[in-house]
Amino acid sequence: MIRKLDKIIKIFLLIALLLASLLSGMFLFAYYKVDSDVDKIVHFTPEVSSEILDRNGKHIAYILKNHLRLYATYDEIPFFVIEGVVAMEDTKFFEHKGINPDAILRAIIKDIKAGHLVEGGSTITQQLIKNVMLSRKKKLARKIKEAILAIKLEKKLSKEQILERYLNVIPYGNNFIGIKTATWGYFHKNLSQLTLKESAMLVGLPNAPSYYNPLKHYDRLNKRANIILNRLYKLGWISKEEYKKAKKEHPRVFKTTLAQNVAPYVRDEVIRRLSKKFKDLKTGGYKIYTTIDLDKQNLAKEALKYGLLNVSGILNEDLKKSDLNGAIVMVQNNTGEVLAMVGGRDYYESPFNRATMIKRQPGSAFKPFVYQVALDLGYNPATKLTDLARTFRYKVNGKTVVWAPKNYERDFKGFITLREALVESRNLATVNLVSDIGLDKIINKLKLLGVKNIPHDLSISLGNLALSPMKVAQIYTVFSNYGHMIEPHLISKVVSRYNSVIYESKPKEIAHFTRPEQAYLMTSILEDVIKRGTGKKARVKGIELAGKTGTTNNYVDAWFCGYSPTITTIVWVGRDRYKPIGKKMTGGRVSAPIFSYIYWELLKQNPQMKRKFDKPEGVYVGFINGHQELYTKISPLPKENPNQDIYEEGSDTPSLKSKEKEKLDGDIIEIYDEGKELEKNSSSSTKSDDVEELF
Repeated sequence: MIRKLDKIIKIFLLIALLLASLLSGMFLFAYYKVDSDVDKIVHFTPEVSSEILDRNGKHIAYILKNHLRLYATYDEIPFFVIEGVVAMEDTKFFEHKGINPDAILRAIIKDIKAGHLVEGGSTITQQLIKNVMLSRKKKLARKIKEAILAIKLEKKLSKEQILERYLNVIPYGNNFIGIKTATWGYFHKNLSQLTLKESAMLVGLPNAPSYYNPLKHYDRLNKRANIILNRLYKLGWISKEEYKKAKKEHPRVFKTTLAQNVAPYVRDEVIRRLSKKFKDLKTGGYKIYTTIDLDKQNLAKEALKYGLLNVSGILNEDLKKSDLNGAIVMVQNNTGEVLAMVGGRDYYESPFNRATMIKRQPGSAFKPFVYQVALDLGYNPATKLTDLARTFRYKVNGKTVVWAPKNYERDFKGFITLREALVESRNLATVNLVSDIGLDKIINKLKLLGVKNIPHDLSISLGNLALSPMKVAQIYTVFSNYGHMIEPHLISKVVSRYNSVIYESKPKEIAHFTRPEQAYLMTSILEDVIKRGTGKKARVKGIELAGKTGTTNNYVDAWFCGYSPTITTIVWVGRDRYKPIGKKMTGGRVSAPIFSYIYWELLKQNPQMKRKFDKPEGVYVGFINGHQELYTKISPLPKENPNQDIYEEGSDTPSLKSKEKEKLDGDIIEIYDEGKELEKNSSSSTKSDDVEELF
């Protein structure tokens, strides 16, 4: 019996020896085969969300793929967090070489008692490997490979490097990956601002993110954090006073997620502009610095809401149920930096960005460019223009069409100065001006603006072309930047996750449209538009402002386009489906008050902002017909009373002599525009803005 037992023991030992040899061989074979897997972790580059910031470094939004993850270097992570993780997950982390034999032995005993794998005895190094590249299922083969990888990894990375990677890959619930993400998400803090209790709460979360979710189970996580604090105290890693103080603390946890953003239209536009250049925009961990000023962005948003509520009140309609909408663009005059961009009244109702994506007729807001061409050809603000009815005939598809533009008032003033014609937004004076100068001259100069599809007919006089608010902001820098048109830009620089600047923009001049002194003549006229013309509701006491109203046929679009000595602001209001805003809802009545609201608030926010326009060299002051007027070498003062020979003597109201009047009324001009139809309602009465222009 004893001999039989000895034989069984020998066989068992032989089998055990063979099994041990086999396992050792497998271990050694695997040990030399996992170098490539180790390198994947050594050179591990996790997907990191990119962040959009304003010009002052304030957070606007994150751009993410599936999870929100911000990357934290080891130096950023508070020591309390490091101690807590080590105390709870791997007390001998700084002593072992990748695996902890004592922990493995304890785990084996528990597994034997349970009859299956229930505990792995994993070190932090092993947990890093599991989170980066291995399955979470507790299988023997996986555990062997995990142990091998851990031993080899510890030879290539320092303990600090392992902890850094570990704390950036573990999940913290609510779609937050990594310690930095969780800190921002739950506490709205930088890592350096974490308290001891907040650190303990974050240490406790990865153990069971759903069970300890602080947004749903705050008490559970609080108790878990206290257990961690107690562990730190018993290990002697924190003092009794620190333990007691932290235990009493109940940190505030925020419910808002970091995926939300404060300027969604800006976020979408940044993605649209950069997605082709940076294919990994959502995962590359970029810091994207925009030109946006969040204070001005919020102001523009408030101003649009204020204006739309005012209009909806006048129209007796519920704004929430209305399709009334708008857009605002604010640009730095001399750099083209976009300071604010609001694409609609509510992004979550409609993410369509009307600031950059719509193309609507600017109406009389385009007239200043026509008048600027006239000034550059030698006209002066005091030059008399013909404000008389004329009929124009052109052919469409072989058929003759008659266009008879009129002023809103259904009258004409005979002769009116260029300044007054623009201040009052007189349509007839503008059309006649273009006709007198010559359409080709006007069109050739306007091409410098980079505007597509300029109509080659007289309707250009009244703004019959399609532009986005952003494009209008660009072309208005011709006036606000003293003749130099600057391209608006939204992104100032892009910084990589390794803190190197990989993209940077600079102010870009697109065209030199006119000379500084000539542009100043226009600014002085547009100041009068606000002081006493169609833009009176844009006035703001204490600052010089210049601008122009614009309203299209049937009150479909309402614009105010203007500028201060430093900032250009474009306001558009309308309905997405090209329906009328409402009767008499002109640019002067609808959009000018929004413009005014913005500049009133800007003065409050920054009382030191520049308030007066600089007068360039070459601008002089003279007198004509008893009135003071500006002039330049290019635009000299006209002779006094150049039209006195055709005024009828003894008349209370200046009028033309019968012969001359008959001549002008009969002035018919044929326009062949190769089949392009003018504005459908161009034969109906037009108006000059305040209750004014239709184009």
